[in-house]
Amino acid sequence: MNWNPLTPEEERVIVNKGTEYPGTGKYEHTTDKGTYTCKRCNAPLYRSESKFDARCGWPAFDDEIKGAVKRIPDADGSRTEIVCANCGAHLGHVFLGEGFTNKDTRHCVNSISMNFVPDKK
Repeated sequence: MNWNPLTPEEERVIVNKGTEYPGTGKYEHTTDKGTYTCKRCNAPLYRSESKFDARCGWPAFDDEIKGAVKRIPDADGSRTEIVCANCGAHLGHVFLGEGFTNKDTRHCVNSISMNFVPDKK
């Protein structure tokens, strides 16, 4: 596959399903308009309009771009992993029923798994 090169830390999260330390991700508090894309393959994942402040230590979204994210139940059945539907890169986990937004969904995504492409002015 012709994917973007990853740093060892990016590989730890994206390939080996790690997690960045809460509160350290560069997109946690980003409010600019644009599209969040997969760090490994550049596929569009989330629009800024679906981002909200869940105060959880990671960027949170209540909806993905249609068809961009695949949900996979964790082996222990306690959580649901989310991965890029295009390349399988680990993004984070999705949680339902918390009541943060009307969609009642929180995609908890590692900043390190994404790039941000601002909308053109």
